[in-house]
Amino acid sequence: MDARGLRGGWASFQRHSSVPPSPDLAPFVDHYWIARWDLRGQPPYRQLLPPTVGVHLSFVGEEAGEVRGPLRRFHHRTLAGEGRALGVAFRPGGFRPYLGGPVSAIADRSVPMDAVFDRAVVLPSALADEQLVDEVEQVLRADRPPVDPAGREASAAVDVIAADPALTRVDALASRLGVGVRSLQRLFAEYVGVGPKWCIRRYRLLEVTSRLADGAAVDWAALAAELGYADQAHFSRDFTAILGEPPSRYALRY
Repeated sequence: MDARGLRGGWASFQRHSSVPPSPDLAPFVDHYWIARWDLRGQPPYRQLLPPTVGVHLSFVGEEAGEVRGPLRRFHHRTLAGEGRALGVAFRPGGFRPYLGGPVSAIADRSVPMDAVFDRAVVLPSALADEQLVDEVEQVLRADRPPVDPAGREASAAVDVIAADPALTRVDALASRLGVGVRSLQRLFAEYVGVGPKWCIRRYRLLEVTSRLADGAAVDWAALAAELGYADQAHFSRDFTAILGEPPSRYALRY
């Protein structure tokens, strides 16, 4: 493991910021993220990135934008030299109106921006963070669709999952929302792009990374039971498959 990935060492060469959307785009966009890095004089850095529930429209350097669907497994990105990336993190359910089809069609893959929008866009690297966000919001407004009520339902369902660490079963989620399990699965396939079972599992594992980031000591066996796993071995396999490393190794990053 690259020592720069341990105990927050990445902060020595990388800066992250997050910007909320303007009110008119809030039904679609959760936030914008901006990453800048400076690795001049250093070897490239292979960054481990966790899976994502939402769709992202990203602009790296002066390359044309790319749409990345929900990713159900970890992936890597290699950073080198000096660079910048801006991403639009869409709300779960918020990208379906732009796409005009089921979000499951782009799960686990990326497509060029102009496959969804009416053009490809390049953001000049010289722009300040605020200008980058202004530029991309103009693009989103130019193609802004009507708000889809079913998209709001999907977003609300994901919010329920994210807010309740005790929620570990799809049938419990369906009961809370007052819908059938099959209806919930269809809603997620169409508007979120991943199933409710996977979504629940992802958010419960996110609880682990949050605790590690807070510096908490973790009793792995007790945590596995708390998250609904039959035993620690099942939890560890799930964690490794989704986040790319076993829990004990991943903990070294914090």
